[in-house]
Amino acid sequence: MTIQWYPGHMAKAIRQLRENLKVIDIVFELVDARIPESSRNPELRATVAQKPTLLILEKSDLADPKVTGEWVRYYREHNQPVIAIDVNDRKLVGNLVKAAREVLKTQQERLEAKGIQKPVIRAVMAGIPNVGKSTLLNRLVNKKVAITGDRPGVTKKQQWLKANEELQLLDTPGVLWPKFEDPMVGKKLALTGAIKDSLFAKDDVALYAIKFMREHNQTDRLAERYHLTDDELTLSDVDLLLAITKRLGFKDDYDRASERLIFDLRKGKLGRFTFDTTDELSEKSVDSVSEADHE
Repeated sequence: MTIQWYPGHMAKAIRQLRENLKVIDIVFELVDARIPESSRNPELRATVAQKPTLLILEKSDLADPKVTGEWVRYYREHNQPVIAIDVNDRKLVGNLVKAAREVLKTQQERLEAKGIQKPVIRAVMAGIPNVGKSTLLNRLVNKKVAITGDRPGVTKKQQWLKANEELQLLDTPGVLWPKFEDPMVGKKLALTGAIKDSLFAKDDVALYAIKFMREHNQTDRLAERYHLTDDELTLSDVDLLLAITKRLGFKDDYDRASERLIFDLRKGKLGRFTFDTTDELSEKSVDSVSEADHE
């Protein structure tokens, strides 16, 4: 199964972002803390490569806190400024401004030397669809100025908004990229809600989730949520999905059960998960070196 989604408004958003970069101090690159690397848009990163960037791990309340800590350490070790956030944190605005000023320290000191105290930071918020940009924006400006929804593609245009006297924000539509080189990235994006649900086979994505839980010894969460027996947990992934379907009372409608499992996972009803690990990057680096040695 190949999952792709790149409607025209996403290409337009990238062009508009490129045009606005001259008036932007810093890029707030929002990623899903459950899939930090898989939700980083390479086209977006190439577009803003010359601008200071603060990586913001959104939805950290749904991610495995231990793995989130590992990602924060990884990015900092690779000189990528990063912050993991919870939109309900009362100190959110102050923490973001502080982190942004740290990234812009040299530039800010230069302006302060000219007599401009606490110069206003102009930031653009960019990331994949349904990563939580609009929710974060509403929280930062302390009122509902951006449309939110538990589906991708809600924000369709760009707009400047004022968070406080120190921070101005440019909201942008969520953007993906034309082709996912790794098919697994498409499954992770679909599972966490970045791709329209009508564009992928629910059972394929649900089976990926089951496989992940089995490989990470977390099927007990399935057992608790869907009242599965120990014997049922030993079934193959396909048969386990069928068992979940029957437990939910959906008879043989495993598509409906697949959708329920996906939505339960997105909402945190199966616990906190992170589907990207720093170990995977290490393995890819080793594989790249091996391939280069054979060429």
